[in-house]
Amino acid sequence: MSDTALAILARYPELGQGKTRLAQGLGAELTLELYRAFLRDLACRFMGWQYDVIWAYTPVEKDFVSCVRLLIARPAAQVRTVPQRGPDLGARLHNVFQETARAGFAYTVLISSDSPQVSREIIERARRALDDADVALGPAEDGGYYLIAMRDPHDVFSAIPMSTDVVLDMTIDKARQQGLRVQLLDTLFDIDTRSDLQRLADLLRADATLAPATAACLNEIDKRGFLS
Repeated sequence: MSDTALAILARYPELGQGKTRLAQGLGAELTLELYRAFLRDLACRFMGWQYDVIWAYTPVEKDFVSCVRLLIARPAAQVRTVPQRGPDLGARLHNVFQETARAGFAYTVLISSDSPQVSREIIERARRALDDADVALGPAEDGGYYLIAMRDPHDVFSAIPMSTDVVLDMTIDKARQQGLRVQLLDTLFDIDTRSDLQRLADLLRADATLAPATAACLNEIDKRGFLS
């Protein structure tokens, strides 16, 4: 076991569930195909790497282990999961850190599954940041964050209105109020809207190796006239 857990926050891929803003333009079926590509790219990039991958999934009744194995076409792959538990997103995030601490990990880096272009280098920088900081954050352009890393499961989540443009600033303030040292990483964009999707498509046209399954899916979406 590594001393570091890479937790990936994910939703079991189901038709009509999740990525609702994208689905308004793409339709439910294409949105589902795209999200499966996101998960496939993240699984292939990080499974078997130097850090232990833990999928923090919802809904809790779903068989997420079989889902990941099917996506990567490895029926015997070792897949570690923990269900998301809590009344809201902040509580679920906090619980993931508590779970990894109880499992004996000294460091936890948590990312969402909405940014399939997140690289190993960014994860490594987050881990190294914890040598000096208590909290490392990867800012998202929409005012949230795509990554949060901590050594201990500090509560930097309660009373923060998640999915708003003040999440990052309020999280930094909450951490500093507790005397925690914060370090910021590179800023990235989440894939929530059609304009975000266009940016991702442009990025992957330049370098499809960043997320090959997503690049292939976007090529099909482009052929259907959903991208410029």
